[in-house]
Amino acid sequence: MFFALLASFMLLVACQPSKPAPAEGSGPLVLANAAVDVHSYAKPNTARVRHIDLNLTADFKAKVLKGTVALTLETDASARQVILDIKALDILRVTDASGAPLKFSIGKADAVKGSALIIDLPQGAQKVIVSYQTTADTEALQWLEPSQTAGGKHPFLFSQGQSILTRTWIPTQDSPMVRQTYTATINVPRGLKAVMSADMLTPDGEAVAGQSGMRAYRFKMDEAIPPYLIALAVGNLEFRNVGKRTGVYAEPVTIRAAASEFEDMEKMLEAAEKLYGPYRWGRYDVLVLPPSFPYGGMENPRLTFATPTILAGDKSLVSLIAHELAHSWSGNLVTNGTWDDFWLNEGFTVYFENRIMEEIYGKERALMLQALGYAELQETLSGLKEKELQKLHIRLKGRHPDEGFSEVPYEKGAAFLRMLEAQFGRQRLDAYLKGYFERYAFKSMTTEAFLADLREHLLRNDRALEDRLQIQAWLYEPGLPDNAVAPVSRVLKLVEGEAAAFSQGVEPDMLRTSDWETQAWLHFLKSLPSDLSENQMEALDKAFNFTNSGNSEIRFAWLKVAIARHYEPALPSLETFLTTQGRRKFIAPLYTELMAQPGWGVEMARRVYAKARPGYHQVTRDTVDKIVS
Repeated sequence: MFFALLASFMLLVACQPSKPAPAEGSGPLVLANAAVDVHSYAKPNTARVRHIDLNLTADFKAKVLKGTVALTLETDASARQVILDIKALDILRVTDASGAPLKFSIGKADAVKGSALIIDLPQGAQKVIVSYQTTADTEALQWLEPSQTAGGKHPFLFSQGQSILTRTWIPTQDSPMVRQTYTATINVPRGLKAVMSADMLTPDGEAVAGQSGMRAYRFKMDEAIPPYLIALAVGNLEFRNVGKRTGVYAEPVTIRAAASEFEDMEKMLEAAEKLYGPYRWGRYDVLVLPPSFPYGGMENPRLTFATPTILAGDKSLVSLIAHELAHSWSGNLVTNGTWDDFWLNEGFTVYFENRIMEEIYGKERALMLQALGYAELQETLSGLKEKELQKLHIRLKGRHPDEGFSEVPYEKGAAFLRMLEAQFGRQRLDAYLKGYFERYAFKSMTTEAFLADLREHLLRNDRALEDRLQIQAWLYEPGLPDNAVAPVSRVLKLVEGEAAAFSQGVEPDMLRTSDWETQAWLHFLKSLPSDLSENQMEALDKAFNFTNSGNSEIRFAWLKVAIARHYEPALPSLETFLTTQGRRKFIAPLYTELMAQPGWGVEMARRVYAKARPGYHQVTRDTVDKIVS
């Protein structure tokens, strides 16, 4: 009754013609839209950004983007200001649609949130135009010299907006609750191509009047997305189709390997649609970035950004592509309303990713991935001293959203859904998830709103069942409830036996490893005893060439073992690994392991980081700066 009355009230308010309509719909959406994003200065219930038009020039010499953003607003009748989020931007001028100057001010800077850009609005104003340029402190952008790219001949630029970095290159309401459509015109030096998380209207670019050395690329995104998913890259790029709706962008020297590695993308897309409904974004392409990209992948709509470290040559690491593809539903289609609700993006996606992998590569590989993820979750929970960070719904007021980044939102979230699967069966859970994505398509959700939806559509408002399933404990308490389903992989059990046999003296070439996939090798390395001798390390390395492995995941796992055992033959490879790629998943643990080794390890960490730091993205620097001190 309460929800029905509240929904009726909000619907009545939303029907007033001059009022913005963030509280659209009823029930869970009312709860979602009532949430407050503590990481944004915006007041979208008074004046909300609905659409932006970018017109920017990429100046590779000055290493800045400069130009304008025109923001289309939806305002309350009483609105006299619109508040945007900015950080490390030079705001040059603000006008209305006619070009008349508007008064603006910039609020006090906060180390995490940046500043509020407060623009005075004439009565009835529906558009403001901000002239600006980025700065050397713009965290979202990384400008790469030719030497930092795979080809070594052309510069490169890419953006990374998640979680709250879009405000460092676009003045807008930088909150996942404020979904926006956009267009963009990006002017770049001739010989380079711009790509974005949008429909590319000019694949070959266009001439720029009066600038013979420049080409203009135009883009359009008609579906409203959260600002962190607005993404840009500029470089010497080629494109290859791998399916009727799927393709790959990469530097010319990388394109062939990338297209071969990702040739199953169309099958993945079809498997995803079979599970949870039609793909709503047109195309699904992947851009392989230079090695300094800080993440494995970023799920920008229509164009996933991916690290080259997943190019193993045998498709063994393509679960990352399945993960980013799954985000097209969980994250992009239905988005976490605040960063306290990050698990709604990532937990759903890990579960969905695993279902895609099972469909394409079989149940055993999916079980291995589940088991490895569950083991990483257990390890993470045991090492997290702060109980707040062990919860699915966390409270990050006054802190950077990235402080909530761990295996918890990913793997605990997936474990929660696997518990529901065990209770209700796949068929019923799949029907629920498919309905969830349909009900809240192109909307933002919070944990509270999700719980209201879960009660209505899956639990059928059975509070006794809810208590028995420990739903509150799963969402709001630390640790893992005792009804978590621990995945069991037959293959990994066999791997553990081989690791035990080696520790008892069996020679490496006598181990039964001929049919092992990457996941098996990773588990083997984790299962080795902590007191391996120098001779044992040498025997393993000679047999399996771990130190020089071309598989980044295996090499990373081996290097962690090598640091702990001070295995000197692997140290040159470690230095090369740390200085030739900047994926935070690899970089941060390796520096942490080095700093835990008194004397030689600390010295090496500081020496290598001093050399490598300029080539890392700011996201990676911010993490490693706290480790290497």
